This record gives sequence, structure tokens and C-alpha cells, in this order.
Amino acid sequence: MPKEKSALRRPPKQERSRERVEEILAAAKRLIGEKGIDAVKMREIAAQTGGPISSIYQYFPNKSAIIATLHKQWSAEIMDVLRGVLADVETLDQLFAATADLLDFYHERIQSDPAILDLINATQADKALKNIDIADTREQTALFCETARPLIPASRFVAFSRIAFMMFQLANGAVRLALCAPAEEAEAILCDYKLMIRVQLNEFAREA
Repeated sequence: MPKEKSALRRPPKQERSRERVEEILAAAKRLIGEKGIDAVKMREIAAQTGGPISSIYQYFPNKSAIIATLHKQWSAEIMDVLRGVLADVETLDQLFAATADLLDFYHERIQSDPAILDLINATQADKALKNIDIADTREQTALFCETARPLIPASRFVAFSRIAFMMFQLANGAVRLALCAPAEEAEAILCDYKLMIRVQLNEFAREA
């Protein structure tokens, strides 16, 4: 798979430039959490960082580029967690436990930082950005499926990979629904989604 082009206009090379980019991203994320993506303006981000707006455009051509970069940071965090929970998986039960742990992390992380959900929603709603989310989901799915490969019959692996991709992509919806529901219902929604995952894993693995 070709390496995805950076959303940055000019990737920073010096330490001070990297620090400036992180300041911009941190300010943008803070404002998104407070006001929502649509209400945030580039000049507000500049004001939050204490620098001229030209210093933002030096690195980011527009707000969509900032959103895309923040989303890539979030996706990298998810990949790190996924690698961790899959590291020692050898059995079907361990594979299911790993997916359950990832879903719990995903829910708790977004619950603690609502700006992440705004980023996900904005990325999926923007025609110029929606492929970023899908590409990241494919990368996560590929890692999951390679871990699961020894547990799945070779003849069913392609179908399993397709279902796994849907499972990862639809997790966004399950978590979004849980975040909108009362605590008891939210827990039930997550448990039901985990049950759906277990049923699918058992179905595909039963001939292994």
C-alpha cells in the first residue's frame, strides 16, 4: 500500500518547527472540544497559540488539513493499542478478549476526550477526508486479520477479512450510540456488540 500523503503543507524538520505544529494541533483540538469543529476558525487557533495566522498557514493550508492530521494522530494511538492487545494472542478466546479490550479502550478514551468524536464525525462527513478514516480502518483490520489467520480456515479467510473490516468500521457507530445513552444502557450496547463479535469469531473459527 502506498504511503499516504501528509496533510501538512510543509512537514517540520527542526525541533522548533515541530513544537509549533504541535502547539497548533493542541490548540485546535482544545477549541474543537469546547465549540465543535464547525465553529472553530483558523484565526481563533492562531490566537490560542499566541502567533500570527500566517504561521498556521505556513504548515496547514486549511482547517481540513488540521482535522486530517489530528485524525491521523488518533488513528496512530489506536494502532498502538491494537498492537499491544494482540501481541500475545494465540487462541480464539484471547482474540475475543483483545477485541473487547480495544472496544472498551475506544469507548473510555472518547468519553474522556469528546473532541475525538467530533474529529471522527467530521472526517466521515467530509468528502475530501472520508477516505482517511476508511484507509485507517483497513490498516487496523489487516493487523487484526493477520493475528487471527492461524485460527481461521484458509478457505474462509477472505470472507473473515471482509467481516472484520465491517466490524472495525461499525465500532464507531456502536461507541457513538453508547456515548449518547444512559450508563446502564450504554453498558448493554457495548456488551451486545461484543456478543456479535464473539458469534462471528466462533462462526468463522469452528472449522479451523
